[in-house]
Amino acid sequence: MAAAAAGALPAAATRLCRAVSAAPEARLESVRALAGLFREAQSREMAEESIFQNLLEILMSASSEIEHIYKNSCELVDLDTCLLLIAECFRCLRNACVECAKNQHVMRNLGLISTSVNLIKLLHGIQIKEESLLTALRCSLQFLGNIAAGNGDSQNSIWKCAFPDLFLTCLTYSDEKIVAYCCMVLFTCLNSLKVRELLDPGNLTVALRVLKVYKEQLESEWSFLIVTDHLLKCPELVKALYAKLSNQERVTLLELIMAEISENPVTSEEMNVFTRHADFLAGCFQEKCEAVLKLTSAADAEDEEALVTVRLLDVLCEMTSNNGQLEHLQALPSLLETAIDTLRLTHLAGKQAVNIFTATHAMTGQEEISHPAVGFKSHLIRLIGNLCYKNKENQDKVYELDGIPLILDNCSIDDNNPFVNQWAVYAIRNLTEQNERNQELIAQMEEKGLADNSALESMGLEIEKQDDKLILRSVRKKPL
Repeated sequence: MAAAAAGALPAAATRLCRAVSAAPEARLESVRALAGLFREAQSREMAEESIFQNLLEILMSASSEIEHIYKNSCELVDLDTCLLLIAECFRCLRNACVECAKNQHVMRNLGLISTSVNLIKLLHGIQIKEESLLTALRCSLQFLGNIAAGNGDSQNSIWKCAFPDLFLTCLTYSDEKIVAYCCMVLFTCLNSLKVRELLDPGNLTVALRVLKVYKEQLESEWSFLIVTDHLLKCPELVKALYAKLSNQERVTLLELIMAEISENPVTSEEMNVFTRHADFLAGCFQEKCEAVLKLTSAADAEDEEALVTVRLLDVLCEMTSNNGQLEHLQALPSLLETAIDTLRLTHLAGKQAVNIFTATHAMTGQEEISHPAVGFKSHLIRLIGNLCYKNKENQDKVYELDGIPLILDNCSIDDNNPFVNQWAVYAIRNLTEQNERNQELIAQMEEKGLADNSALESMGLEIEKQDDKLILRSVRKKPL
């Protein structure tokens, strides 16, 4: 099959050469034949420069014909034929680029990249809703994606010709395939240096639009890859984007950050990047944490600023589960204090009135609570526990802020905070590890009746008196 295709290539190339100045229908037939042949690797390798020169001439001729049609208000039938021809030329070029650096190089040197970009801009200006127009635009972007694949020179050439205008144009298109292919081209062209160009106020819109695409088209793999593989690797860009995003879009960005750190181990090279993300997001949480109190009102259950606070806490919990980021976050001056203050405020809010922060326990266990703040207090306790892990300074800070009684007061089963008991156990263990003062405080609280002995037992802890001194020690739970 491959040999037959390669054998047919010279005759197809000759027909194409003759068709350059022929009628559009004849050109279309000859280009279509070549596009089929270029599906075979052997044909791609055998292709001579003259083929691509002829395709360039046909594209330029079709471009002139479109301009003529619009200037002279000619029949749209002529336009449709031109659009079909343009689409077929781009299919042919797209196929010829696949895993063939030789053809990529030849096409770039002939100026096919700049011609294609200009033609896309021309097509975008056509105010008709025809499938032939959409097909031409899709094929043109596929060609740019293929000529850029694995080819730094082509990537640079596309960037020079197309950034930012072409990307902005295509990312806002109503056709999902055009948007997806545009994201493919953008992803292929981006590198660490080009990502920094997005920081320019005039270019930041490209990154903002990619995030909108991801939010609106959750199945768009290319927009996801642009964010995770490129945008998140630049802390300055994340900060600039966050300032421009709506609260809904901030939630989307935070979910992407959380997915990245929870599903992919952070490498040593990435640690500095995510440490800077941690600094920024901790600052955002400290600034906006009290917004979560809006969720005490049923009318504000979907308050967007509060939802951002909930998601910020989720991300910080995930970050403090990573040793490299944990040590950095443990050293931040006021994050632990903010977490304790927020736990105190939400705990108090739940006691003053019945709301999402009120501890509840349905005996049936059948009712599932759906509310954005479900688990918020659990996660605050988790964060406090993480920040105190093998950290004497933070253990002592919790003591000084009266955080230990507060955690003990939140260790009962609570349907609004699944696993709160387990996170309280974890936090108390981290607070008391090699810290006699914290152990003694809990022991004294239990003796005075300020700490529930059954709660301590459920944590696997018990109070023991040794030489007139109360000791908190770990015990094995009795088998059921």
